[in-house]
Amino acid sequence: MRLMPFAPAFPVRSLAEVKRLDELPLPQVRSTYEVIRNSALAFGEKTAVTFLRTADPADPPLRWSYRELLEGVHQTANLLHMLGVGARDAVAVLLPGCYEYHLALWGGAAAGIVQPINPLLAEEKIASLMNASGAKVLIAWGEPELWAKAARLHTQVPTLRTVLRVAPWGEASHEAPFLREGFEDFHMLRQRQPADRLVSGREIQPSDIAAYFHTGGTTGSPKLARHSHGAQVFTAWACVNMQGLTSDDSGINGYPLFHVAGVLPGALTSFSAGAEQIIPTTSLFRNKQVIANYWKLVEKYKTTTVSGVPTVLAALCEVPLADADISSVRYCRTGAAALAPDLAERFEKTFGLHVHEAFGMTEMAGISTITPPGVVGPAGCVGWRMPHSQMRVVALDENGRATNRDVPQGEQGMVIFKSPNLFSGFVDAKDNESAFTPDGWLATGDLGWIDEDGRLNLSGRSKDLIIRSGHNIDPKVIEDALGAHPAVQLCAAVGAPDPYAGELPVAFATLVPGAKVTEQELLEFTSARVDEPPARPKWVAILPTMPVTTVGKIYKPELRELAAQRQTPSPTSRSS
Repeated sequence: MRLMPFAPAFPVRSLAEVKRLDELPLPQVRSTYEVIRNSALAFGEKTAVTFLRTADPADPPLRWSYRELLEGVHQTANLLHMLGVGARDAVAVLLPGCYEYHLALWGGAAAGIVQPINPLLAEEKIASLMNASGAKVLIAWGEPELWAKAARLHTQVPTLRTVLRVAPWGEASHEAPFLREGFEDFHMLRQRQPADRLVSGREIQPSDIAAYFHTGGTTGSPKLARHSHGAQVFTAWACVNMQGLTSDDSGINGYPLFHVAGVLPGALTSFSAGAEQIIPTTSLFRNKQVIANYWKLVEKYKTTTVSGVPTVLAALCEVPLADADISSVRYCRTGAAALAPDLAERFEKTFGLHVHEAFGMTEMAGISTITPPGVVGPAGCVGWRMPHSQMRVVALDENGRATNRDVPQGEQGMVIFKSPNLFSGFVDAKDNESAFTPDGWLATGDLGWIDEDGRLNLSGRSKDLIIRSGHNIDPKVIEDALGAHPAVQLCAAVGAPDPYAGELPVAFATLVPGAKVTEQELLEFTSARVDEPPARPKWVAILPTMPVTTVGKIYKPELRELAAQRQTPSPTSRSS
């Protein structure tokens, strides 16, 4: 059955319009493969993916049409099928930002279960993830360092039969290494496969698992979250409707494609509506030249959307607009971490773009709430729930877990959800014990409150609370105060261990280039703006760079470690 690409039903500007979307039927599209197929049939030669080989706006890009994307997905799925991949087999992916990532993502999900992996993880963690999934095939980048890692993984994962090498762009044939048994050339084998169909004849069902995404991979043991095809399709449909996305839109997707933000609210949403997605070099937003030339790239490609995590937006604030014409931009969105009020104000004042916040998580196929275009909210307001979804804010018990008691409007509690894009649980059933409430709601661990317009406002993570002598301190209170200083570029507050109080609030900051301020001045500035005495930080430390994860979130575990090293309380002193 041929279905049309997704298109917004009407603009969403209120909760009443979200409820109107509730009355529409859920999409009949059964799989991510059908999403790609439907758009290819509708848009044919229209550009689906644009890849920037360098960050130089003058450098001609590489482009692939929707027809070519579907053909590549067919060939990739057929190659994996030939290699013995079935519907329940995992295909691991170790690639940077590149067009081939989309062949691996959607071809992998059409043949089996795709497993995108952060290539910057330690080798033992990657091996652990692949052993947890029983990966049968690995698709890896041919650049020497990553390829050497892939070669070693072949001996560490007993289920791994084949490693497919993706040659870096521009590699001459004589530069390619000799491939021993068990290793094959991805492009050479793919191009031998039929491009017009799935030779397996597989009829993918909405409940079939499309992907394993790892979460918690920066600390402890990573967990594998299972995404169904239906959940991922719903995310794309909901994002199109909530954001008003059409085939006239285009955007620079600088999120890594092992992360749900880049794959689902980013890539699949774009493909489902026939929009154009621009990949800014293999290093994405980690490429400093991409940031330096960002506004020129927006002007050249006439992008209509701007999206990045808060740390990326902070970096862009230091890039002069100069004479770049960014009038094509109709929507600016952020997520994945809290947006500081000062950064939101600075970004809007500098570029004339209001930053619309969204809330997403791996356990909800990348998206939970959205602030639509044209809806203005304060920093921390992440918008309305998805249509056909349920959202509650409930009280916490004495151990910080979600209860079944809803809190009044405007009061803080833990955010919980039920939704069509809820994940299908973790691969390891033990990991599900803390993910859900006894009656089946997803316990997010995020703290927030609902305003009078029905929008969710986030205030932090329950596990990020600083507990000082039994007093719960929201780090965002400190971060908002410190972030208001004109010299501060990024900041974060954490708890430092203390033998008497348990934890003491402390803060770290990086400075705007060229700014001069002392740690004592920042401490006094912050303390004067924090009303509750127990929440005033004991000290503020200035760092040359802020530790961040590969997706640009401030990495608080490292800050806690730095705080523990710096915090040396005197045996005779008592803190309370």
